[in-house]
Amino acid sequence: MVNIIFELIWYFFIYSFIGWCAEIAYAAVKHKKFMNRGFLNGPLCPVYGFGMVLILVFFGSLKGNFFFLALGCSVMAAVVEFFTGALMEKVFRCKWWDYTGYKHNLGGYICPQFSALWGIGAALIITFVHPFLAPLISMIPTFIVRLLGIILLVITTGDFLSVAGAILQLRKTARIEEIAAGMQEVSDRLGNAIFHGIQKRMTRAFPNLEKDGENALAARFRKKERKESLVFAEGCSFHKLVWLFFIGAFLGDITETIFCRLTSGVWMSRSSVLYGPFSIVWGIGVVVLTMMLHKYRDRDDRYIFIFGTVVGGAYEYVCSVFTEMVFGTVFWDYSKIPFNLGGRINLLYCFFWGLASVLWIKNVYPFLSRWIEKVPEKVGKILSWVFLVFMAVNIVLSGMALARYSDRYGGKPAENGVESFLDAHYPDERMERVYPNAIIKE
Repeated sequence: MVNIIFELIWYFFIYSFIGWCAEIAYAAVKHKKFMNRGFLNGPLCPVYGFGMVLILVFFGSLKGNFFFLALGCSVMAAVVEFFTGALMEKVFRCKWWDYTGYKHNLGGYICPQFSALWGIGAALIITFVHPFLAPLISMIPTFIVRLLGIILLVITTGDFLSVAGAILQLRKTARIEEIAAGMQEVSDRLGNAIFHGIQKRMTRAFPNLEKDGENALAARFRKKERKESLVFAEGCSFHKLVWLFFIGAFLGDITETIFCRLTSGVWMSRSSVLYGPFSIVWGIGVVVLTMMLHKYRDRDDRYIFIFGTVVGGAYEYVCSVFTEMVFGTVFWDYSKIPFNLGGRINLLYCFFWGLASVLWIKNVYPFLSRWIEKVPEKVGKILSWVFLVFMAVNIVLSGMALARYSDRYGGKPAENGVESFLDAHYPDERMERVYPNAIIKE
């Protein structure tokens, strides 16, 4: 497992470098000059490396089917790019890329044209480049792989912290020259030169940065008082997402339970955890869907349906791979349903994700959002943390019980007090009752 982690670290840096090269080539074609488009000073674009690592882990098994591999890569690239762009804008108050001018874009963070391009490119790399790359890394002595991996991580972390610090300081002023003048009073000449160089490079590569800095400065000195909102969980805030996760996990479990009753004629548990009727897959899906689409709920139903079908199918596939990798257990198998992909997803249920997306964004979310905002602020925050603690303990305990359930199936006896406790309180009979469809992989 340790060797696999360090291999993934190497893949992260290799594909971050390849992504940086692609950005440089794109900027050269568009602007007719060299521009370091990376966020870091080093020749790396981490978003590419992170995205490729996720693709290798969750979609690497699809390399025999180029269409589905490219589709999965496109969805993964879109999700990673969306949340990376949104997070960086939230932290640095600057939009690092903007697809607003492209049709069907989502907040300017992603657009289907570029997502499809990234997906096809990633699929080509996995199909033709990665098979040659993996054996080369395996030929390097293990201690060198680990040593260089740690060194690169340390250097990259330092690079990230220096750039982030420079950008956060830049955002507080209107002009770079004023920052340099102020820095000279508290920094030596070398430190100021490095700091100034980082800021100049970031401004050249991302012209919006200086403009956003001016806007931030103007807002800072604006004398108009802002009335503080007393509404609990206003907008798509942290506390609202916590409530939506809890409610979505409950509603998802109830929906699946009723569906199984209507189609199979039996009542069976569809919960992901030991305590309570909660489906974690649905809860996380609701949060992701809400974060990406809550501002665009007025768009055409067809747009949301297609988005939900594709992203929901890819999300379910990732969840299936994740649970099998971590717990050695398959919780659903669609092998007997037509148009399935490895038994992990099927076309009919992907359509269900699309319908659920439309129903959620158009009807359920607006209703629940208004209802949640009516909760008293103090009570709402207390309940949010109660929900979080309860679900965190529930998930961890369920994961430990599932891992022990898999070990018992393999004939591994309890080796410590924790495993003995799990054997006594969560025996096979109870696990089979909570997870009736679970199939333990050899």
